[in-house]
Amino acid sequence: MLGWGRSKKPAPPSAEAALGNLEPLALLSALDKLLPWYLKETDEGRLVYPACKRTLNDADGNVRAIWEHTRLEACRYVMMVPSRDVELLVSAVRQPEMMDAFLRQPPHEETVVDFKGVPVVDYPTAITAGLNWLDHCAFLGGVDPHKFSGTRRVFRRLVVLAQQWWAIENAGPRCYEMLANREVPPLMFYLMWQSYTRLAKEIAIAAIYGSSLDRAMEQQRQHFQTTLSSQPDQMQAALSALTETTARLKSASDPSDLVRS
Repeated sequence: MLGWGRSKKPAPPSAEAALGNLEPLALLSALDKLLPWYLKETDEGRLVYPACKRTLNDADGNVRAIWEHTRLEACRYVMMVPSRDVELLVSAVRQPEMMDAFLRQPPHEETVVDFKGVPVVDYPTAITAGLNWLDHCAFLGGVDPHKFSGTRRVFRRLVVLAQQWWAIENAGPRCYEMLANREVPPLMFYLMWQSYTRLAKEIAIAAIYGSSLDRAMEQQRQHFQTTLSSQPDQMQAALSALTETTARLKSASDPSDLVRS
């Protein structure tokens, strides 16, 4: 599997499958199920934590699982907000309020946060804490710094663009139309989810393959050509599998894209 396939011990299937559902409330419900399971696995020592420290020899030591679990680690802050008001994250009518609140709040560098009990204050704090956690994991995992440059600044820029989208006439009806068509409107939850997913992928790849996927794959290609030179059929099969692995890793937009059918 070359370090990217299905976990030996998968997460609860009903919750894991729901992460492929674009409906935002379904995603939040899946996180509610997966996070307690994941934190219990790490607390009791069955999974290396944080996920970015895993190797191929560890349980769930593959790109798919590390990607999934690193994203969970970042999402936990939003799920920890004490007085939940998820409408701020997923309701069309609340997006201007949520985005204004986020942009008003000064950026912070903390991953241990003090919630105030006011959701419109706590959600921006939690989202930023998740980004900071991913920055921390990128450093631990040896991600190329250029791929993580200005994480918080990039996210704030996305929020500004989303804010402009919501200011357009009929943005609300357009949002519901997009959801009905399984498209992704710029809800705050989606901005967070997509950013965490993209950043967690870089962390997972670095954990298994190092800071350069292309360099790691070229080294593996040379290894196959050397060790299997006297077995051309096996060498060609190995090289074909390596090419497929590289292509799937690069094109994957979600951990579920790395699960073989």
